[in-house]
Amino acid sequence: MMNFGKFTILLAFICISAAAQKPITVEEIYTGAFRPKGMSALQAMPQSNRYTVLNFDAATRSFSIDLYDFATLRQTGTLLNTRNFPQLQGVDSYLFSADEKLMLIANNSNPIYRHSFTADYYLFDIASNSLTRILEKVQEPLFSPDGKKIAYAKENNLYVYEIAAKTSTAITTDGARNAIINGIADWVYEEEFSFVRAFDWNADGTRIAYIRFDESQVPEFSMTSFRKLLYPETITFKYPKAGERNAAVSLHIYELAGATSKRIDVGTYNDFYIPRIKWTRNTATLSAQILNRHQNQLDLLFIDAASGKVTTVLTEKDAAYVDITDHLTFLKDNSFVWTSEKDGYNHIYHYEASGKLRRQITKGAWDVTAFYGVDEKNSRIFYQSVENGSINRDVYRISLQGKGKMRLSNSTGTNAATFSTDYSRFINSFSSATVAPVYTLHDSNTGAEVQKIVSNETLLEKLKSYDLPVKEFTVITTPQGHQLNTWMMKPKQFDAGKKYPVLMFQYSGPGSQQVDNAWNNADDYWFSMLTQKGYIVACVDGRGTGYKGAAFKKATQKQLGKLEVEDQIEAAKIIGGYPFVDKSRIGIFGWSYGGFMALNCILKGSDVFKTAISVAPVTNWRFYDTIYTERYLQTPQENPSGYDDNSPINHADKLKGNLLLIHGSADDNVHVQNTMQMIEALVQANKQFDSEIYPDKHHGISGGKTRIQLYNRMTNFILEKL
Repeated sequence: MMNFGKFTILLAFICISAAAQKPITVEEIYTGAFRPKGMSALQAMPQSNRYTVLNFDAATRSFSIDLYDFATLRQTGTLLNTRNFPQLQGVDSYLFSADEKLMLIANNSNPIYRHSFTADYYLFDIASNSLTRILEKVQEPLFSPDGKKIAYAKENNLYVYEIAAKTSTAITTDGARNAIINGIADWVYEEEFSFVRAFDWNADGTRIAYIRFDESQVPEFSMTSFRKLLYPETITFKYPKAGERNAAVSLHIYELAGATSKRIDVGTYNDFYIPRIKWTRNTATLSAQILNRHQNQLDLLFIDAASGKVTTVLTEKDAAYVDITDHLTFLKDNSFVWTSEKDGYNHIYHYEASGKLRRQITKGAWDVTAFYGVDEKNSRIFYQSVENGSINRDVYRISLQGKGKMRLSNSTGTNAATFSTDYSRFINSFSSATVAPVYTLHDSNTGAEVQKIVSNETLLEKLKSYDLPVKEFTVITTPQGHQLNTWMMKPKQFDAGKKYPVLMFQYSGPGSQQVDNAWNNADDYWFSMLTQKGYIVACVDGRGTGYKGAAFKKATQKQLGKLEVEDQIEAAKIIGGYPFVDKSRIGIFGWSYGGFMALNCILKGSDVFKTAISVAPVTNWRFYDTIYTERYLQTPQENPSGYDDNSPINHADKLKGNLLLIHGSADDNVHVQNTMQMIEALVQANKQFDSEIYPDKHHGISGGKTRIQLYNRMTNFILEKL
């Protein structure tokens, strides 16, 4: 017989506990209510041992660029405050001259693609406290080393601005939209090689090297804009899809003394990329990286600017592909530091100027994840790696001789560093799944914390009332023996005797990582909100994801969507076998590559997954760009089955569960064509599903209240269908 007195007390306790957990709302999440404090636009000064931070004063609605001393962290001054310059409505970004006497201030920025934008630029003279607008609607301005000139791009041509004379000289004149681009990356280079500025000054400012893109033969893609127009506008741009023509690239060097430009004959390469150019310490020697179309061979070239002579100093080959990085660093003797996966993990190497290997500096069954630079005075290198576990990041120091390695970060989680110019101090940003971002000053010799700079106690205090779940990290081992990093978030009132529905989240793209020991992003708060509604949320990084060595990362080569999908299905089966999981109610969610995966999972794993949400998915890799797609699949002509066997379009007839397809109509990255083709395949397979198209929204599907509406839509779908 039940004791009703005890039951009443227990029920009251449960109600009080539940009430203590304040519900999170989508509106709070996507209006920034839980955004942590940071150090905006943190920059180490080019010469002195100081750094700057861009601050915003909400009371006066003004921006300031404030100067701090690395040694003491004390603010030593304010370089610029927009209150004193009414013509400057804000500060989008800023750039110093090498002597730290001048700044370029960007304002009125107008985005083009993911990274590129045009802006108006103001020249700020620090000594005279004077501000002058000098350039309008230009791209990527860059000071010459002596600070007397500025190179920049405008409307596909390159120019040099003389600061004293206040005049511009054209370096190129043949630039034309959808035809010729000088010194600025085309769409596919920008997106997949992650750079926009395709020009560089040499060390004495006498030469400018640049890449020219002839995209006249690249096929065009068109999108329709519906922005408050009586007749919708068609936007057309060059987009090389897998197997199609790329821009023809060429390398050029401009001599300022004679105002002449010459094309460099890089050799007998056919259908190649130039993903990086960089001047060496020798003012007459340019380096260029040449990558074949398959991206499995990379040549590092040294080019004599006077004669045009080209020497191949290093060749990297890989059975799958060679990654492009910004780690190439030249020392005073023109020897260089380079990173490579050639021993199976990403490590640091030191080469002679001739290309002869001096030594491998780091070794071990772990990856270097960031390269911070070389302290030549003390013969030391600073880097970040996953030596302390693949879900963690730490900052390390090691000698150029590969000895005396020391861990400089002292907390387990995600650490990243910004070093002073002399490498004596560094600002460490740290977070973990339980610690909101903290910025601290450290000594580079010992790693000791000198002083705390920024922390987020206020945010943590605010979050106490929400009583959020904590990610539980574990490793799932599949029946095939694959060990997959996993996190799980459970409701705070978790009852092991109950059975819960599960939403699995993943991205799964090559080299990516979602299972990391870092502080919440916006989606993590959404997942927490779902736990408040009675769901378990889990994330599994399957084969093909990063930071566990080259073999694990490159296992999916030539068959994207096969092994990764198998791993998600196996992981779902294992999770479904937990006694507290309702295996009939497992769903999966993903965006972009993750959307491709979510589709494949509910189709190929139709007996495992009940529900899927697929946002901005690739549905056939034939629709995606050359550089990304061919890196992993080669061309459709060479590997048709790699494209077609794992295309969700070709598995539409397998749909049994609930599907929500979402896409932005103005997605210049993963075109809405992907979702339209998927919809048609589902219609012809006579399958029922839900879909949402967001007019004029890009790949991120944001702007105004879009994110709020989107995440409410997805929340309601989960509540109804899972």
